[in-house]
Order: sequence, then C-alpha cells, then structure tokens
Amino acid sequence: MDAIGLAKTALGGCILRIVEIFKGNKKEEMYLYVDQKEGLRQVPDDLLSTFGQTESVMVLPLTQDKKLARVEAADVLDAIEKQGYFLQMPPAPEALAEAQIAAMVKAEEQLAEAQNQEPKE
Repeated sequence: MDAIGLAKTALGGCILRIVEIFKGNKKEEMYLYVDQKEGLRQVPDDLLSTFGQTESVMVLPLTQDKKLARVEAADVLDAIEKQGYFLQMPPAPEALAEAQIAAMVKAEEQLAEAQNQEPKE
C-alpha cells in the first residue's frame, strides 16, 4: 500500500494532502494553495507574474472536512489534484466592508456588556 493509501486508511477514506499557501506582494488577500512537494512548479508563469514576489505563509495538512476561512477544503484539494494549484481570489470590497462592520458591532456589544457587568469582589 502506498503513502496515499495509508493516509486514506488512517483517516477513514479521506485524502490527506500537505498544502503550502503562498501570497504575493502585488495583490492583497490573493493566495495560491499548492501541494507542498510540488511547490509552485505547476502554477502557470502568467499567474505567478500577477503575484509578484511570492512568500510562503503557511503549511497545513488538509483533508476534505477541514474548515477553512473563505474556501471549501474539498474545492482546494480537487483543484490541486486536477491542475496543480488552487487560486483564492480576494473577497469583493463589499464583503470586506460587511465583515469589518460586523466585527465593529460585535466589539461594541462586547464592550457594552463588559461595562454593564458588576465588578467581582
């Protein structure tokens, strides 16, 4: 049994892939996910040029059921399997603004709640 077969057995049939995530210095919030062993070799030169200087930001073991912030792990794994990389685009400006507003509202609620609590003795 090969390493992938062993990983599938150990994880109840899930595929485990060690993924490296890169960012560039030209576009904020845009990331490339690749198989760590392959690195950026399968990423087209045109795409790499839009990133500018790439920097590795994280290496993580990834399975289909892993929770990621803005993308589905299954989509990442599928794209890496088919094309050698997954491109995570920046969120739309409206989505960023909504997230920032929601975070500010939550922080204000927490502050108000903390101010209304009686001091502990």
